[in-house]
Parts: sequence; C-alpha cells; structure tokens
Amino acid sequence: MFGITVRGHIMIAHSFRGEVFGPAQRLHGATYVVDATFRRAELDADNIVVDIGLATGELGDVLAALNYRNLDDEPEFAGLNTSTEFLAKVIADRLADRVRAGALGKNALGLSGITVTLRESHVAWASYECAL
Repeated sequence: MFGITVRGHIMIAHSFRGEVFGPAQRLHGATYVVDATFRRAELDADNIVVDIGLATGELGDVLAALNYRNLDDEPEFAGLNTSTEFLAKVIADRLADRVRAGALGKNALGLSGITVTLRESHVAWASYECAL
C-alpha cells in the first residue's frame, strides 16, 4: 500500500458536555496539527498516489471552514461533543467527498482510503480512516 501525507493546522474553541470531560466542559481552545494520508494499492499512471499540491490545497480548504471558529456556535455541531476523534472523522469525510467530486483529479478516484490524524499535543492524538 502506498501513501502520501499532507499537513495543516486549525485553531478552534469548543466545550464539552458530560462529567467525563472534567474541566474541558468549560469553553476552551485547541490547536491541532492535522495530517491527511491518502492511500492506494498501486501508483497511478504518473507513479504517484495523488498530486501533493492538490491534496494540500483541498486539506487547506477543508480546514479553513473550521479554523478560528467556536464550534459551539456552528449549527452543524449544535449539541455535539466535538472531540478530537469526532473532528478527525469530519475532516476525513469532507476530504473523501472532495475526492469523489473530482477535486483532486481523475486519477485520485483510484485512492483506496484517507486517514486523518489530529494531534492535540506531542503526547495525544486521534485518527479516523475512511475507505473510498
């Protein structure tokens, strides 16, 4: 399996509901380093997984929609705990939609999956992998 990874980052604010979250129930900020790994079994006709420039641009566009937002105020996240795991899935699903729509080029339709990893710190991170 081949893979390429591109990186971005977001800064968000949010709060959680539920005692399991302790002090994170209060509004707080989070800065995530975001890695998106695109995978395929065989390289395309150009011997690449996907165009790195297009992948970087699409990741940037997906992240721009979340960056500098208080997720508690965003209607699509109303009533949800926007955990690191949950946000990894949101970003992966949005990237997958862009792949399916052709935003990463026609050869990207041969991708088999995307993994998105959000790094909260040097000691904690979460990932979500979706099949294409």
